Amino acid sequence: MSGGLPIDLILFAMVAAFLVLRLRSVLGRRTGFERPPQGEAAPGIGQSPLPGPEALPPPQPAAARGLPDPRSAAGQGLSRMREIDPAFDPAAFLAGAEGAFRMIVEAFAAGDRETLRNLLSDDAYAGFEGAITAREQAGETQRTEIRAIQDMAIEAAELRGSIADITVRIVSDQVNVTTARDGSISAGAEAVTEITDVWTFQRDLRSSDPTWKLVGTRSA
Repeated sequence: MSGGLPIDLILFAMVAAFLVLRLRSVLGRRTGFERPPQGEAAPGIGQSPLPGPEALPPPQPAAARGLPDPRSAAGQGLSRMREIDPAFDPAAFLAGAEGAFRMIVEAFAAGDRETLRNLLSDDAYAGFEGAITAREQAGETQRTEIRAIQDMAIEAAELRGSIADITVRIVSDQVNVTTARDGSISAGAEAVTEITDVWTFQRDLRSSDPTWKLVGTRSA
């Protein structure tokens, strides 16, 4: 028996080292849905064009997302937007729009003016803020739960110079309940209701600010 290490022990050590490296490479990856580590600041709302999947948990169930036919007016509008901003991706925009929709709806129900200010244009914010103030003065509280987003689709895409407007149809299942000062329900119900919203987001594609802001809303 020689003084060197047995060949089988050397082979086992090499296999173990390989497995450790593989585990580190897999477990060290971030999928975009994990919470930031302790002490690491979460990305700010204004730091991305629209809140991405890292800002929210993945929707349950995932919404069906529809892009317009490239030959349609909306499809051609999206194509012109990409000519001005090659980084623009309609599919990524829709994913961000879903995150923005959830944040705005929940912020409005909670009276979170700071969040709304970051995601809405001045005119849109004035309308939302006025409704929140009226609710507060009446002593009412609102509870909104988005149970699911069933469908999202780009309906229109318009370009005026470098100003881009994208209109999105959003079909969601929600519970909306408004409670009066005495605790009674003054509007809404606990039942899940399907709601169709049509929201328009806007951005200057030549601006260094990547944020798409909500500029208009209506019900369909």
